[in-house]
Amino acid sequence: MQQQSLFENPEAGSPLASRLRPRTLEEYVGQRHLLGEGKVLRQLIDRDQISSMIFWGPPGVGKTTLARIIARRTQAHFIDFSAVTSGIKEIKEVMQKAETSRLLGEKTILFVDEIHRFNKAQQDAFLPFVEKGSIILIGATTENPSFEINSALLSRCKVFVLQALAPEDLTALLRQALDDPRGFGGQEIEISDDMLHMLAEFANGDARVALSTLEMVVLNGDREGEKTVVRRGTLEQCISKKSLLYDKNGEEHYNLISALHKSMRNSDVQAAVYWLARMLEAGEDPLYVARRVVRFASEDVGMADSRALEVAVAAYQACHFIGMPECTVHLTHAVTYLSLAPKSNALYMAYESAKRDALEHLAEPVPLVIRNAPTRLMKELHYGEGYQYAHDTQDKMTDMQCLPDSLAGREYYRPTDQGKEARVRERMRQIAAWRAQHGKP
Repeated sequence: MQQQSLFENPEAGSPLASRLRPRTLEEYVGQRHLLGEGKVLRQLIDRDQISSMIFWGPPGVGKTTLARIIARRTQAHFIDFSAVTSGIKEIKEVMQKAETSRLLGEKTILFVDEIHRFNKAQQDAFLPFVEKGSIILIGATTENPSFEINSALLSRCKVFVLQALAPEDLTALLRQALDDPRGFGGQEIEISDDMLHMLAEFANGDARVALSTLEMVVLNGDREGEKTVVRRGTLEQCISKKSLLYDKNGEEHYNLISALHKSMRNSDVQAAVYWLARMLEAGEDPLYVARRVVRFASEDVGMADSRALEVAVAAYQACHFIGMPECTVHLTHAVTYLSLAPKSNALYMAYESAKRDALEHLAEPVPLVIRNAPTRLMKELHYGEGYQYAHDTQDKMTDMQCLPDSLAGREYYRPTDQGKEARVRERMRQIAAWRAQHGKP
């Protein structure tokens, strides 16, 4: 727990990320979906109508900084409170001070970093003071508030989702660090735009990582008189990798994910693992790769091996739990499994075919027989009339028509003979034969 003056100057020798912490909304980088002109949070700040809120987003996107800026704009006391080092005793002490300030007509903004680390009793300790208005609670979390914050407390807070900073935002931030007197503005630093972009990609949306890495790179640059020259070799040493530089338009980014996808589709496990490594070692977000792998599991493997989707989702969760570099082996596991799995695009083709019909037949009514009938009027209109409950039949099937009349007989899903989908195809053949035998003339 630490109460800080809003107007103190950064101490000499503090890290670059601390020295360059934005002091105003104009200096703040990113989150334009919340802070752009006319956006909800910007209007609340400008009108001084701030209420308790939760900032949910990945590390290094400015959650603490934004809370401090809000405190400055509203002329409120700002108390920085850590969920890691504080307990109920500390909470109650701070709450009493805030209540005293409220009686004197002064606002208190209590910023709780990593609020998801508080247990239920600790979170409940905030409730009465939030309700009375003794404090304006601003919590920051990297975890989903729906699962990690008590519903009673969450219902009294507005949740704002902060997004990882885009590479162009981080590149602008790095250039600002080179020009700002609080950063390297008093020094002559030579570093190429390509290397700044490489740093921005490496930081993976985290401003703190970007600035800390820039500081390390400059401190290890070559001195040439009054000038510091940063060379690519120095940069690669500082980030412990030779980073592939994606071009500004993102073409190489899409080339690589295409190479990974098509190598897996072609069952070329060696190529797939190589392209996976190329992406990850270039600083690609492992969760992005994991999402593409999850898509592939149903688009290109599907019912030929339904376990492929389980493996892909498990890999995504593992990446979320432990991050880089440990999660590389989980992605390799998933990519290898999917490359070697039998292939079928029947699910993809089924949806695309159904989508065309759905778009062309938007007004087709749901057949009366399969409509729900919760009211008397609906029953009088024959909703659900003639419905047959499949579980009541010996074969667990009926001859009801579930498609609209104009689409009766359409076939969307056409299973292949690959892997376990061959069994699915045989099952569908049996169902079709039963319907042909028991169907209405």
